[in-house]
Amino acid sequence: MKVTAFIEVLKENKAKALKFMYHQDAFVAPGYHLTEVKNVQFDTTDCGGKRNFWEETHLQLWENPKEADKVDYMTTDKILSILIKVDGINPLKESTEVKIEYGNDGFNTGIMPVQGIEISTDEVTVKLFEEEARCKANDVCGIIETVEEKKEECCATDACCS
Repeated sequence: MKVTAFIEVLKENKAKALKFMYHQDAFVAPGYHLTEVKNVQFDTTDCGGKRNFWEETHLQLWENPKEADKVDYMTTDKILSILIKVDGINPLKESTEVKIEYGNDGFNTGIMPVQGIEISTDEVTVKLFEEEARCKANDVCGIIETVEEKKEECCATDACCS
């Protein structure tokens, strides 16, 4: 999800609780804080020798252990006000993917893309998913990306299909 789309969701859903689901039925605790907004640039070279460059925007969430008893979630308005403040100091890169950086005692810190958003009468739930490491030079390394591609390759040789 692009930063612009994320901001639009916040604007269209004023004063709703904003929840982040980082695993099936596992949510960032109420009382979390948005502690940092990061404009991140990646300048990499993959194992095939190809140079890659992209940018992302990371929103870092943190649970304050002293606020473990809180029951109210941060609102869409509060997050939006933080993003507007940040944008006035260090402009947001609105065309980049927004990812959420989060971890707790039972979940290793990770940077997760937005899988989807559910909107109800009084809350917005941002569903995250863990991204796996992958090879960007599949064509050079000969790595088959999906089961379907593997099946197609196998069937093309008449070695395993009936």
